Amino acid sequence: MARKDDLGRRGEQVAADWLEGLGYRVIDRNWRCATGELDLVLRQGRTLVFAEVKTRSSLEFGHPFEAITFEKSARLRRLAAQWCREHAPVAAEVRIDAVAVTDAWSERPQVEHLTGIV
Repeated sequence: MARKDDLGRRGEQVAADWLEGLGYRVIDRNWRCATGELDLVLRQGRTLVFAEVKTRSSLEFGHPFEAITFEKSARLRRLAAQWCREHAPVAAEVRIDAVAVTDAWSERPQVEHLTGIV
């Protein structure tokens, strides 16, 4: 399991760096509660963004976005609401995004970003 965990951590770092390069500011990482985990919590101007990061070493077994099921989306909404209750952020808008990272260990990982997935 360590290899999968290492790949996931690497993908989250790639995603965080990529989003910061676009002007987002990371305000929380790997936030956990009893019902799950949020990968990245970011700010983009006055928008609070919860980003689900999915990482794959290749597309051989499907695209990373395929792992975001209806059930996963519902869980992300509940986790985002819980985070907001605990942190009371001031935000004009709240959004849940998805970031797919492939070939994470290469010199140029591939990053795809979908905004407002749920």
